[in-house]
Amino acid sequence: MIVRCLYASRAAAPLKPAVIEGILEQSRSQNPPRGITGILCYSGDVFIQVLEGGRDEVCELFNAIVRDARHTHVRLLAYDEIRERKFSNWTMGHVDLSRINPGLLLKYHEKAVLNPFACSGDATMALLDELVASASIISR
Repeated sequence: MIVRCLYASRAAAPLKPAVIEGILEQSRSQNPPRGITGILCYSGDVFIQVLEGGRDEVCELFNAIVRDARHTHVRLLAYDEIRERKFSNWTMGHVDLSRINPGLLLKYHEKAVLNPFACSGDATMALLDELVASASIISR
């Protein structure tokens, strides 16, 4: 059985590019052996991440993220059993939302600011779907 976990968190400290690259490098090396795929988005101090894979593997990784001192305010936005993955070819896609047209954020949020804490998990997933469809992904 495969599941999809969508969560948001805030960075515990200001983010430097090296921290983001470290998170992505760790994900890209450790996720494939676990069968985990997904996408990571960030803007300012906000992270949104989707994890897909086996239930046990995704739950263990999510629990590790909750305990990770680099994150605060980790909030589960959606958790579903799924028939197929959206990110099956991705070890960890990456989107820097600071480079996205503010109108896209306004489409799903009250203001043109990324705030997954104030909208539904469905709206957040719709934003991610649109980012994927518009090829706004920096790397896989």
